[in-house]
This record gives sequence, C-alpha cells and structure tokens, in this order.
Amino acid sequence: MSMFPWNLFPGVWLGVEWDDPQRGKHDGTYEGKQYFKCRHPRGGSFIRPNKANFGVDFLTAVKGRYGLNEKQDAQNGIENTCVFGKKTVEFVGRDSIEKKQRQLHRLVHISVHECAVSHAGQKEEISGTCPNIRHIDLSKNLVAYWDTVIDIASQVPNLETLDISGNKMKFSSTSISASSAFPKLTTLALNQTEMTWTEVLLCAPGWPVLEELYLTSNNITALERPDNVLQTLKLLDLSNNLLLDGSQLHLIGHLPRLEQLILTNNGISSVHFPDAEFGCKTKMFPSLKHLAINDNKISQWSSINELDKLPSLQVLECRNNPLMDTEKNPETLRQLIIAKISQLEVLNKSQIFPDERRGAELDYRKIFGKEWLAAGGHWDPARNKPSEEFLAAHPRYPSLCLLYGAPEEGELKGQQPLTLRNQLLTLTIKCPDNPEQKPVEKKLPESMTIQRVKGLLYRLLRIPGSELKLSYESSKLKGKEVELDNDLKPLQFYSIENGDSVLVRW
Repeated sequence: MSMFPWNLFPGVWLGVEWDDPQRGKHDGTYEGKQYFKCRHPRGGSFIRPNKANFGVDFLTAVKGRYGLNEKQDAQNGIENTCVFGKKTVEFVGRDSIEKKQRQLHRLVHISVHECAVSHAGQKEEISGTCPNIRHIDLSKNLVAYWDTVIDIASQVPNLETLDISGNKMKFSSTSISASSAFPKLTTLALNQTEMTWTEVLLCAPGWPVLEELYLTSNNITALERPDNVLQTLKLLDLSNNLLLDGSQLHLIGHLPRLEQLILTNNGISSVHFPDAEFGCKTKMFPSLKHLAINDNKISQWSSINELDKLPSLQVLECRNNPLMDTEKNPETLRQLIIAKISQLEVLNKSQIFPDERRGAELDYRKIFGKEWLAAGGHWDPARNKPSEEFLAAHPRYPSLCLLYGAPEEGELKGQQPLTLRNQLLTLTIKCPDNPEQKPVEKKLPESMTIQRVKGLLYRLLRIPGSELKLSYESSKLKGKEVELDNDLKPLQFYSIENGDSVLVRW
C-alpha cells in the first residue's frame, strides 16, 4: 500500500494505492482533479492518517513476535515455515520459542511475516540484539525502499536466506552502492515486489555468492544479459511474468552454473537456440538440468526438438501447453517427447526408465518410417538422403537409425497413421502374487507395445520394468493365461479385448 498526503477537506487526508485494487475506488482523482497516480484505474482511496499503519522497525517486530508477551504473540499470529521453490525453511515460532524468548541473541531463523515492518530502526541495534541471524522472512510487510533492506542486512553479516516477497519497493540510485551488505546471501526471494530485471542487475553486484533467486509475479517483460553478475546462480524462478518472446532467454543463456530455470506461465510460444544446427548442442545454458515451462503457449513440436540441443537437460516440466492437446492419448504424447529429447530422465515429475525410453524410441522410428522413406531416406547408407524438411521435423531420426538400425520394410507394411493407432482398451491390471496391490483399471491404446506397457507399469507400481513378467486373462476364458512374451509386439497382436485383465508378476 502506498500513501500520499493531500488537503482535500479540513484536516489532512492520505492518498492510498492498495495492493489489492479491488479495495480502491478511483485512480487518485477527485472531482476532476488528480491528486496522485495509481497503476490501476480503480486502485486508489483517500483515508485519514489515524486510519493508516505506518509500520514499526525490524527489532520491534522481532520482539513482538518472539518476546515475552504471549497475548501479543497471539494477536500477531505466526508463520512457521517459508517456501523457496521446493525447499521449506522452518522459522522458530510461538510453539518452540519459550526457552529462547529471553535470549534473542541465539535466534538463527527469524520470521516477521506480516508484522508491518517499515524501517530498520537504530543503527547497530539489530546486530547487538540478534547477532546470530542467518535466515529472515520479511515477506508481506511495509518495506517501501531497497535501502531499508540494505539497512537491515548490513546488521546481519551471516545472512544466508532472505525473503522480502510482497513488499512493493522503489530503488534509488544510491541503492546500488552497498555491495557489502549481502556477503553470504545464497537464497533471495523477491516475488511480487514489482522489481524489474534492470533493477535486479543493478543490485546483483551486492550478491556475490547468490545461488537461488525467486522473481515470480513481477510483470517482468524483458531481460538483459547479466555481465559479471549472477555468475554463481544455480536456480532462477521467473514464473508468472510476461516474457512472451522466447528469444529473451538467449540473454540469460550464458549463466555458467544455472541448473534450474522455472518459466511457468509467461506466455512463451516458442523456444529456439539458433547457434546450434539439428543434432548439435547449443552453447547456451551449459549446466541447465531442470527446465519448467508449464502453462505457456507452446504449440509446435519444433520447440520440443530445440530442447534436445540443451547439453545437460535431464528434467522437463511442460504441462498445460497447447501442444499437449495435439494427441488424444497422453501416453502417446509422453512417448513422443521422450523420443525427441535424448538425455531426458524425468518428464512432468515422472521418471523415465531405460525400458520406457527404448520402447518410445523404437516406436518413434517405426511410426515415422514411411515419412522418412518418402523424404529420401533409404536402408542403403549411400542412398540415404532425407530432406531438410524431414530432418527439421525429426532431428533425432538419423541417430535413432544408427542406434537401432533403419526400420525394416516389413515393420512399415500396413502401418496405420499415428492418429488411428490409438484405439483404447479398458483393461484391469492385477498382481496375483501380491494381494496388497489392489486391481487398477487403465485405458491403453491397442497399438501400445508390451515394452511400453511395462514402462507404464513400473511407474504405476514403482518396480523396474526389466523384472516384470506379463500375461493376460481373457474375460471370456477365465483361468487361462496367455504370456505377453514379446516386448516389441503391440497389445492387439495378442487379441486382447476390452474387459480383459493384465497379470503382473515380478
């Protein structure tokens, strides 16, 4: 909430811009005269000064939260944990503070979440009272200036983790000079602070060992190359911003230690690494292992092809993109992504085991075999010259042919198009030797190979696929089992029908 003093009626009024614009009534204009400006057309109000909370200093909030006054503790409430991405840091709260209430100097984790902190207080007061602080949750307070954060941090020399999310801050030209305020800071959360990427880079020299940076929901629309800053960064969360143009990512592609990049809900429609040809690796993002691009606007397979250029990518999250709607069967979609990205180990939080990868790659090689032949592919290496268009659409196809051999003519005869291959069978999965495993009903494409069925089952049952032995029991012939003994054959090869049971043993 931002406040501006104005003389509208007798006495002093404050112009207020609410963090939640639904609480406002106007844009700072009254009877045709604009007294202050708002970012939202109805985010402003006028209030009397006695209705406003101008906040308290940091140490007053700490004492109120952790002090002797249990009644005040109950009024303030307590936040026991703070989440940074997937990591949860526990802060000492009301339930465990009794022994430490009289010894604030022992506190290592401090949370003053929603305690109306607006300023640092007297110089050296924090360091004299709480010298052992390493982790601070300062989220959702009244901190309006980055200088205030510096004033607090400069009194906490061993600060490692800082969350100042939910504070709408302004940055002055002098904010950049105090580079010694964060010498040991490794994790910083600046979510919902309206901080721009330019301001991040201006402040970044003060974060010499930063490893995790959270910048979600800041309306960031453009990036700049971080020259000589953020070089120690391992995790960057840019979720819920407005990086519509995927080429913006090139500007942060040379962070040497970046291992995890979260780009959820940014409106990104494509990803491209122009420095690398098909089948080659990009020089960008050399250490990136984990990429999250959920809830974007990626609609073309070409973007998935591009991800195979990332040299270290092992984990991909790509749910809720238009591309996910191009296949009716989500299992088929998963297999296509696995086949297109060679080094992927986890897709949408589900591990890819070797048998599943092998099955996906063999199917991919077979499914697009006729297209490969029509584009100039050939079993004779001397005559094998697929078109550039085919290689652009299927850049991994040549390497799959080298790995498994070119598809044989017999494999391609009578093959149906991919969209017709997904007639679903409703089957009951049973584990007769393990009664604690309850039967599960699954819908599987009749074209699904036994190898891919095993891949599905070891994810479902958490058992290595190579140890599984499958058979099926017809609903029409109870008690008679037929062994599913050929991993490369589809379910339809065994004449499996709706209502049949797949029996799993290991």
